[in-house]
Amino acid sequence: MSLTIKEIRVIVCCPGRNFVTLKIITNEGVYGLGDATLNGRELAVASYLEDHVIPCLIGRDPHQIEDIWQFLYRGAYWRRGPVTMSAIAAVDTALWDIKAKTSGLPLYQLLGGKSRTGVMVYGHANGRDIDEAVEEVGRYIEMGYQAVRAQCGVPGLPSTYGVSADKLFYEPADADLPSENVWSTSRYLDHVPKLFEKLRQVHGWDVHLLHDVHHRLTPIEAARLGQSLEPSRLFWLEDTIPAENQEGFRIIRQHTTTPLAVGEVFNTVWDCKNLIEEQLIDYIRATVVHAGGITHLRRIADLAALYHVRTGCHGATDLSPVCMGAALNFDLWVPNFGIQEYMRHAEITD
Repeated sequence: MSLTIKEIRVIVCCPGRNFVTLKIITNEGVYGLGDATLNGRELAVASYLEDHVIPCLIGRDPHQIEDIWQFLYRGAYWRRGPVTMSAIAAVDTALWDIKAKTSGLPLYQLLGGKSRTGVMVYGHANGRDIDEAVEEVGRYIEMGYQAVRAQCGVPGLPSTYGVSADKLFYEPADADLPSENVWSTSRYLDHVPKLFEKLRQVHGWDVHLLHDVHHRLTPIEAARLGQSLEPSRLFWLEDTIPAENQEGFRIIRQHTTTPLAVGEVFNTVWDCKNLIEEQLIDYIRATVVHAGGITHLRRIADLAALYHVRTGCHGATDLSPVCMGAALNFDLWVPNFGIQEYMRHAEITD
């Protein structure tokens, strides 16, 4: 009897966070798991899977991964959006999981084998002020991290992105309605270089330092920030401007040599094609769950490799451990690997 898809379940659960997990079960009892979590729009993906995807897959051969991917992508006239691509990603990842189990090999072996013996990840350090952030970066270094993202409060602002009371276990996005913050570009631009100057003074040059702007600047403001951070030699400066403003990256590139990273909100290779081909970025942040699964993320990485752009996959706690497991297998294989974001899950969400 040939292997077929017998049953598919959509599982929505997690305290304070709607993780969406897809479980594909075969007629022989072998099952695969895929992550379909889309922070803030989780139930839209769950509904899309239940109503539009699952009915199309029952009885199909789970080993026909490419054919199923193309069917789900091309069969939907309204495609390429985050809901559609997260749903496709969940199916794709679950099918790769089944193939790995039935072949008795880890996913990275099916992709072509290891390109490295380990994966460099970066943690998230934050503080209410510079001194506290410097101390938190030191804690990560003591834990063995070679790379740390650093964020800190800005004087005069009641709250700042990436800063929370619980340093090791903070949620990067809200589980319910979006939060509102007071913002001052001038104060931010003046303060951030001071943070990284202090970090280099205290922790030296053996640790990679990263920073996330969270799409808050204009191109010329981002260029100014990148230029002012050049003496601190950041590993990357992330999400400087809204990702859809791709013309703006040309302006930034013309004014600074600080490496640029973007892409966690991208869903297809078409979203990042121009940025990669024009070498306007150094790291592509697309991730398994939001970029169509292993099958499509591989296409993005292959394109990036042609232009010396490395991967730096999104890996915050708004993605489930299922996604992280798939991402780490991908990271072990992908030739043009750069780094992997890794946020520790709190006990309640682990």
